[in-house]
Amino acid sequence: MAPLAVHGSPFSTATMRVLACLYEKELDFDFVPVDMSAGEHKKEAFLSLNPFGQVPAFKDDDLTLFESRAITMYIAHEHHEKGTPLIFQESKKMAIVSVWKEVESCQFDPAASKIIWESLFKPKFGMTADDKVVEESEAKLARVLDVYEARLSKSLYLAGESFTLADLHHLPAIHYLLETPSKKLFDSRPVFSAWVRCVTNRPAWSKVTDMQKN
Repeated sequence: MAPLAVHGSPFSTATMRVLACLYEKELDFDFVPVDMSAGEHKKEAFLSLNPFGQVPAFKDDDLTLFESRAITMYIAHEHHEKGTPLIFQESKKMAIVSVWKEVESCQFDPAASKIIWESLFKPKFGMTADDKVVEESEAKLARVLDVYEARLSKSLYLAGESFTLADLHHLPAIHYLLETPSKKLFDSRPVFSAWVRCVTNRPAWSKVTDMQKN
């Protein structure tokens, strides 16, 4: 058994974020499926790993972590010498990574998550999407993407000229947004669209999406 283990669902955006990081770092790990439809994430066995009952949970020998963005930071620091660097040692460069990681978490993800839930997952669960929520969330996301369009006109990736956690953290939401009509927000921004094609074509990300097909 590998010392690293991820407990989660391959369809969970937070789990996908951690998986992408592990694959980018070329690390061996065990994946422990959590059946959320059966409520396994709310049972005592899983709550001992994540008291909030949310996937994923991560173990590295005697260390247990939850919150996907914290997990990816740990992996990137602990295994800096392996695979894709994802972070910088130089403080000013790392500060830029941190800025765009925060933008993803505070600006991009809240609007994107609402769209994904309303447009993609509600219909799958037999529920009706709230068009007003989608419209409001698209307006918020559009303003964020305008900032990204300007930023990516100046650098290949969000934090500079190399792929980092700032880019990686966006991948799960982008994956699902591309399956919704809100993809139009990408299509109307050519620089952002080119970045999306670039980051979603990474071999590590293909391994994550392949896990949804098994």
